[in-house]
Amino acid sequence: MGGTTTISVGSDGVAIITIINPPVNSLSFDVLNSLKESFDQAVQRDDVKAIVVTGAKGKFSGGFDISAFGALQEGKAMTTGLASKPGYVSIDILSDTVEAAKKPSVAAIDGLALGGGLEVAMACHARIATSTAQLGLPELQLGIIPGFGGTQRLPRLVGLAKALEMMLTSKPVRGEEAHNLGLVDAIVPGDKLLENARQLALDILARRKPWVSSLYRTDKIEPLGEAREMLNFARAQARRQAPNLQHPQVCIDVIEEGVVSGPRAGLLKEYEEFQVLLRSDTCKSLIHVFFAQRGTTKVPGVTDLGLKPRQIKKVAILGGGLMGSGIATALVLNGYEVVLKEVNQKFLDAGLGRVKANLTSSVKKGKLTQEKFEKTMSRLKGVLDYESFKDMDMVIEAVIENVSLKQQIFSDLEKFCSPNCILASNTSTIDLNLIGEKTKSHDRIIGAHFFSPAHVMPLLEIVRTSKTSPQTVVDLLDVGKKIRKTPVVVGNCTGFAVNRMFFPYTQAALLLVERGADIYKIDRAITKFGMPMGPFRLCDLVGFGVAVATGSQFVFNFPERTYKSMLIPLMQEDKRAGETTRKGFYLYNDRRKASPDPEIKKYIEKSREISGISVEPKFAKLSDKDIIEMVFFPVVNEACRVYAEGIAVKAADLDIAGVMGMGFPPYRGGIMFWGDSIGSKYIYERLNEWSKMYGEFFKPCDYLAQRAALGAPLSSPLDQAKSRL
Repeated sequence: MGGTTTISVGSDGVAIITIINPPVNSLSFDVLNSLKESFDQAVQRDDVKAIVVTGAKGKFSGGFDISAFGALQEGKAMTTGLASKPGYVSIDILSDTVEAAKKPSVAAIDGLALGGGLEVAMACHARIATSTAQLGLPELQLGIIPGFGGTQRLPRLVGLAKALEMMLTSKPVRGEEAHNLGLVDAIVPGDKLLENARQLALDILARRKPWVSSLYRTDKIEPLGEAREMLNFARAQARRQAPNLQHPQVCIDVIEEGVVSGPRAGLLKEYEEFQVLLRSDTCKSLIHVFFAQRGTTKVPGVTDLGLKPRQIKKVAILGGGLMGSGIATALVLNGYEVVLKEVNQKFLDAGLGRVKANLTSSVKKGKLTQEKFEKTMSRLKGVLDYESFKDMDMVIEAVIENVSLKQQIFSDLEKFCSPNCILASNTSTIDLNLIGEKTKSHDRIIGAHFFSPAHVMPLLEIVRTSKTSPQTVVDLLDVGKKIRKTPVVVGNCTGFAVNRMFFPYTQAALLLVERGADIYKIDRAITKFGMPMGPFRLCDLVGFGVAVATGSQFVFNFPERTYKSMLIPLMQEDKRAGETTRKGFYLYNDRRKASPDPEIKKYIEKSREISGISVEPKFAKLSDKDIIEMVFFPVVNEACRVYAEGIAVKAADLDIAGVMGMGFPPYRGGIMFWGDSIGSKYIYERLNEWSKMYGEFFKPCDYLAQRAALGAPLSSPLDQAKSRL
């Protein structure tokens, strides 16, 4: 685990205990044991009058060491005995050692005080921070609750309403706000932090400042009746926002226990519930996503070669449509100079207008000041020719999905750009080798596939061909990081990772509908499962034109396993195109609110007639479980193909691609992780059974069949696959 604490005593009699565990001074088992030993030593020493707790190198503590969760989930706490008795950390260390100490302690907070870090600080008798410090309890993001007394101390320091908000949203507060809330007692400059903390500790000792145990404060807690009303309101809100999640409700229950039965009872309930949640599927899934997200930037044969990213400052974007303007927004917001090129002045003005509208929206939401808005807009320039492209470090093509148009553009770029300029395409499905066919610059051609809206969606799919140089990949990974995207590096194929994995998603739903299932029941079941929207609502949102264009790529490339339905083309013939025409699978009012459309039945009947399909009564009675399995098992099957072909280096990369690119619920761990939670054998058997009844669309791939035969996880590391990377 590593990490420790050090203790040094000044001539003023103040002991400074420093948490040391780079990079964020996380609280490993070793650090927690060392903290207890240092505290015990400080309390016992005659030359120590008071104590200051701080973190090394400008960071207090980023919280409990998440890499130790595996040991806790298995009921081990290494050799430390940390799990040997209930509430060892929250009661023995923080309550009975830190808070109950006969000498006052002050937490000196700079940088991060998150999770367990803030819980340590709240156990001290006072807190002093810098204005830039971040304080919060983000544990719910990992499927657990604060486990070191946070559920009891935070409400007593900031009041019930703010404590509920901070815990349920996982949002930290900055130093100034923390001071206004009463979470910290003073704000001081970073270079005066320790000096002021020492003085505050001595002032508490001399009773010039109050000596307060946070756990036993009652002045910020509302009367019981009012408190219960607030807790019930929070419960209802959490149930509405996260109907599938139990841990927000548990968090509220634990807070209530402390309010009703006292803080000590609250601490014991916190410990018991923490242990249960730690072993839950939700916690395991969210911790998997946490580490998988951080692992996407490690690409064997690319990021382990010692290559340094080149400095990219100027980026040109071809096409100012929704995607191009969104990409431009993301880049200018993060300091890049951007040139937006269009084919005529009308389109160019529209593209620049979209970027301006995106930024204006941020100003209205308070995310951007007017001054910053103007500075950001000044980094954007519009052009109608390639003249300025000679100075560009990177170009991103974001025009419509038309192969010959893209080929012409890349041929032009090769002539106008410098030989070191990266040539990227935002294509969502077209093979990059086809796009770059008429060029000689294959080593610097790369896919930079953003998801719409590009300035909001967190994923960047970096697509590498067999000829793309590792340097180009490293450069784009660096850009991804700087524009705050999670980059996933994948190999080159039709649809790459996200669209390729999810092409069976809508097709499976169409198959169910043509055999008698209800469109709106399918969407409800999928939304209930945790997707942002069902496949039919999604089709309406992206538009039928896009759905048909991408669908045709898969029909062409994977004819044997594509389900061909005439439903969408029939609706297009009647000028239905989705949300933009206010008619798709749903009807839309002026506010774009969707409602079911009874007319859809006639299109479904006509589509069945053309395909020669008869209604099967059992499809009208499908349970939610059947719908989920029939829609998502084909997605798992395709993800297995993508993995086996080496399009992705790690199964975890596909999990992140699904979560961040398609909105697959993170508390289910991603598509491969979820598949493993169900079991390869069961998925194989179901798909095999359906393929015999309904055709090749459901046929399990060889990789899935092998894993099922071995009873092995789908996400085991690959030996046999030759990576497309």
